[in-house]
Amino acid sequence: MDRDRRVLAELVGAHGRTYAEEAGIRLRDTPQPLYRLLVLAHLLSARIRGPVAVATARALYEAGLRDPRRMADASRRRRVDVLGRGGYRRYDERTATQLGAEAELLTARWGGDLRALREEAGGQVPELRRLLQEFPGVGPAGADIFLREVQRVWPRSAPRLDRKALQGAARLGLPEDPDAVVRAAGDTEPAVLAAALVRAALDPEVVRDTLERAG
Repeated sequence: MDRDRRVLAELVGAHGRTYAEEAGIRLRDTPQPLYRLLVLAHLLSARIRGPVAVATARALYEAGLRDPRRMADASRRRRVDVLGRGGYRRYDERTATQLGAEAELLTARWGGDLRALREEAGGQVPELRRLLQEFPGVGPAGADIFLREVQRVWPRSAPRLDRKALQGAARLGLPEDPDAVVRAAGDTEPAVLAAALVRAALDPEVVRDTLERAG
């Protein structure tokens, strides 16, 4: 257990930054930050490098497409242009369409407020995961990304370490039991722990760096 604690302390110390933080989202339980997190999760779930998805989420915000009404009102051409500006070119045409449809669904069904989706789900993670996948372009991976990050402000969803986070744990030689990992992480915030483990799952250099530091 001492070894597990050392590894997690080094991992979180060096790589414990949520993807929302990286994208400049000050996550709160209010409509706009939650919507921005949904868009970020959507972008991160494609087969594209994480830094590109994060940069594109920032570009959409800087272009004023920061809430579902503005996203839906923007022309498809404008959405394509902003996605390209962020470097998200491989999937720009399809994603531009999906972002428009996603914003329209969120507005029509939940009044533009993801807290209403949470209420419909009764705060239950399996139902939250199912409802999130009703958004065009948000599949299982996108729903998992959203739920990993949102546990910072939706405590009923925490602690949540999904399959991708546990894959990172395995690569670090940690238990693949989420409860055991959470215990070894002590008072580390679950969203931060999950993000750090996902970075280990995605980047062998994070694993090497962490294990070298932990000795």
